[in-house]
Amino acid sequence: MNTRPSTRAMLACMAIMAATAATAQDYNVRQMGDTIMAELAPQTVSVRTSGDTTIVEIANPQKFLILPVQDSCPEAQVKLDTGSPSDTWMDIRLARTQTDYGVPFALGDGDTATVKMLNIRPTDLALTSLSTTDVWTTEPSGAYRPLYHHTPPYGWMGDACATVANGGAYHLFYQHNPYGTTWGNTHWGHAVSEDLAHWAEQPIALARDNSGRISSGCAIVDTDNTTGFGAGAVIAFYTSDDGKGNQAQCMAYSNDNGLTFTKFEDNPVLRPTGVTKQFRDPKVFRHEPTGAWYMIVAADSELRFYKSKNLRKWSYVSSFGSAMGEQPRQYECPDIMCLPADGNRDSMKYVLTANVSTGGHFGGSATEYFVGHFDGKEFTCADNPHTPKRLDYGNDHRTAITFANTADRAIAMPWMGNRQYAEATPTRMFRGTNALPRELSLYTNNGRHYVAANAVPEVRKLRRGRNRIDDATVEGTVELKRVARRTDGAFEFEADITPDNAAEVGIELYNDKGERTVISLDMKQMRAAMDRAESGLTDFGRRPRPRATEAPADGKADGGGSQTQGPDNAANARNDFATPTWAPLTLCNGKTYHVDIFVDKCSVELFIDGGRIAMTNLVFPTKPYDSIRLRAKGGKADFTRMTVYGMRM
Repeated sequence: MNTRPSTRAMLACMAIMAATAATAQDYNVRQMGDTIMAELAPQTVSVRTSGDTTIVEIANPQKFLILPVQDSCPEAQVKLDTGSPSDTWMDIRLARTQTDYGVPFALGDGDTATVKMLNIRPTDLALTSLSTTDVWTTEPSGAYRPLYHHTPPYGWMGDACATVANGGAYHLFYQHNPYGTTWGNTHWGHAVSEDLAHWAEQPIALARDNSGRISSGCAIVDTDNTTGFGAGAVIAFYTSDDGKGNQAQCMAYSNDNGLTFTKFEDNPVLRPTGVTKQFRDPKVFRHEPTGAWYMIVAADSELRFYKSKNLRKWSYVSSFGSAMGEQPRQYECPDIMCLPADGNRDSMKYVLTANVSTGGHFGGSATEYFVGHFDGKEFTCADNPHTPKRLDYGNDHRTAITFANTADRAIAMPWMGNRQYAEATPTRMFRGTNALPRELSLYTNNGRHYVAANAVPEVRKLRRGRNRIDDATVEGTVELKRVARRTDGAFEFEADITPDNAAEVGIELYNDKGERTVISLDMKQMRAAMDRAESGLTDFGRRPRPRATEAPADGKADGGGSQTQGPDNAANARNDFATPTWAPLTLCNGKTYHVDIFVDKCSVELFIDGGRIAMTNLVFPTKPYDSIRLRAKGGKADFTRMTVYGMRM
C-alpha cells in the first residue's frame, strides 16, 4: 500500500506548520482515504472534501482560525458548522495567490470545530496557509490610519447604524464587515466613548444571520418599558436584508447597556407594502405631543412614517420626499430632530435629514435636509422642498445620524466616504473612517432656516501642543513652511480671514512633494471651495467599484455615461474622486470668516463660521501635509488669530 502523503496532504502539512510555527512542536501528517490528518499535541487538524465542500476539522481548537484574504478574488463561503439551524455562511474573499491581510474566524468554545468552505481550490493559498491563534490583536498602522478619528481595527466600516447615549457613555454601532475591506457580511460593530473624542472598541453587537445582513437602523433607550423587555433596555431597530430583494425591519434588545443583544423572536416587526426595491434604515423617535413612537423608513425615493404604541406593532401614517431634494436618488438612513431656531426654544422646528446614496450634487453620496413641522401625522416642509439643502458640502459625508437620549443636544456622527469609490480607497487592513462628531443647530439666513454642523467642543480634548502664528496681510502668497512638522499629518488649523478687497483668498495644505489640498473663498462667485485634484493619490477614482444596486442611478445622473453628475457641478474635475466641491458663501454673514480645518492622515474637514459651512473630503497624500500656504488674489486679505494644534486620540 502506498503510504506516501498526496499533494493535498503536503499542503495540509504546510497549513499545520503555519499554525504551530510559534511553538515549533513536532507534527505528523498522514492520509486515510480522502481525509488528511495532521496530528499535533494538543491540536489536531484534518482537511477533506465532500462534493464541492471543503471541510476543515480541528480538535482542541484555539479561539480563532486566521483566514488569508485577497481582495481581488471572488467571494468564497465559510461557516462554522455546529449543527445548529442558525449556522450562517459568510462571504470571504479567500486568498488564491497572495495574502493582502488575515482576518480572525471564531471557532467557538467546543472541544472540536468544523469549518466548511465553498468556492475554494485545494491549491489556493488560503487553504495552504491556515493558522490558528488564541489572541487576535491589530496594531494601528498604515500610512492612512487616522490618529484622532474613529476607524475599525480591521475590516470594512460603513454607515453609522445606530448611535445612542446611555450609562454615561456614547455608543456607536456601525456597519461592519469583519471578514474583508469591502462591503458585505454586514454586522453591527460597536465602539464606546465617554467624551465623543476617545473611542474604545467593543465586541460585535449584532451578527449577520440566516435571515440576512444586519443593515442600518437606530437605537433608543426604553425608559418606561414600553416593549416589555425591561425598563432602561436599549432597543435596536435594524433592516434585515436577505440579498434577494427582501428587506424588513427587525428589533433586538439589550439589558446590559448595549453590550449584547437578543433578537426579538417575532421579527420582523414591519414589512413593506406595495412594490418597493429598497425598504430600509429605520429611525425610531418619540413624539411627546401624541404620546406615540414613530418610525421613518427609507422606501425607494420617499420616506415613510409609521406609528406604534408599544414598538412592536406598526401602522402606516404618511410619506414625504417623493420628487423632492436631489434627483435622482435612493434615500437612505433618515433622521429627525427638533431644534430651536436661532437658539429660541419658543420657536422649535423639526429637521428631517435624508442621505442620498447616488446622484448627489457632486456625484455619489450626500446628506440633505428639510426644515418644517411634524404634527404626528405628516411632515410639512417650511421652505421649497425642491431646493436641496446640504448638511455638508464635501464629497465624503453621508449617513449622519444623531445620538438618541442626549437631552437638548443634537450630535451627529457622519461616515466619511462616497459609494462611488469607497471600496477602492488605498488603505490596507481596514477601510472606512468616521468624521468628527458634529453639533447641529438651526439658524436663520435671509428668511430661511438652515442647519449649522460644527465639530463638537469635546474634540478640543484631542489637542496636543500649540503653535501660534503671527497675523499677516497677504497679497500674493505667504509660506508657513513646516508649521505642522511635528504632527505626523494630524493637526487643526484655526484662522480668521478678512478678504478686504481680494477677489479670492485661500489656504493650501501641502507637503514637500508638491501634493496639496486647496481651500478657497471666491468673493466674486461667493463660494467656498475645496480642491483635492493634486492632493496625493487620486487615480483610484478612475476605476471605482460601485455596488451594482447603485450603478443605475449614477448612470442616469449624467445620461448613462461613465461619470456621474459630479464633474458637471465642479470645475477641474479629473475623475470621481478628484472632484472639487463648493458651498454658497452667502450662508455666512459679516466681513470676516472664522475657518477651522481638521487634517488627519486621510481627511480634511472644513468648518466656516461655526459650521454654517461644513465640507468633508478624503485625501491620500503620499507624505503627510506639514506646511500651509496663505493666498490672496486681486487684492489684499488679512489672516489673523492663526493657530496650529497637534491632534491625537
